[in-house]
Amino acid sequence: MKRSAFDIHTWKYDLWYDKNPAVYASELDAIRELMPSKIAHNSIEIGVGTGRFASELCITYGLDPSARMLKIAGSRKVECIKGVGESLPFKGSSMKLVLMVTSLCFMDAEKALEEAYRMLAPEGSLIVAFVERNSLLGQEYRKKASESSFYKNIGFHTTEEVLSMLKEHGFEDMHIRQTLFKPLDRIQDMEKPEKDFGKGSFAVIRARSIKHK
Repeated sequence: MKRSAFDIHTWKYDLWYDKNPAVYASELDAIRELMPSKIAHNSIEIGVGTGRFASELCITYGLDPSARMLKIAGSRKVECIKGVGESLPFKGSSMKLVLMVTSLCFMDAEKALEEAYRMLAPEGSLIVAFVERNSLLGQEYRKKASESSFYKNIGFHTTEEVLSMLKEHGFEDMHIRQTLFKPLDRIQDMEKPEKDFGKGSFAVIRARSIKHK
């Protein structure tokens, strides 16, 4: 069985956050602004990786296809499940919060959003955070994709594309934050997130699943 780049380069991936603390803090802060005031026990991050975000944001479950990533996430007190976002091993309407951080681009986005909607309870929240395709960082990642361990053959999305997909799959009540306004090597302190999109490289959207109970 062929191993993914995330299984091969697990520690390289995880150490990136230690080497870029201000970037990591900026991303966390932008997500926190859109988090529900109370985080229910039935919350999950899809594409949890090594648990950097789930552990800091008090997300209960973490799903990922990489066993090596999940081992580290588990050490950060995340309840880990091996699986993929396009086929979630949970009952419908079973989660109050679903989080995806820079993972949508690695999945079949339409199928993953369809599954997230299925799994969310009425009035549940989906938070999607991603590198904006047309941003400074998005352009840099696309330019270097052929040399990257992680970003070969993946599809980055624009904020407009993600908003459109969310609406198509039944989500409403969108709220947006953005951060990472400078090149990564120039971010030395945590940046304050701003509303809307178009300036920052890291976009965060919160949407609600409007269902009849």
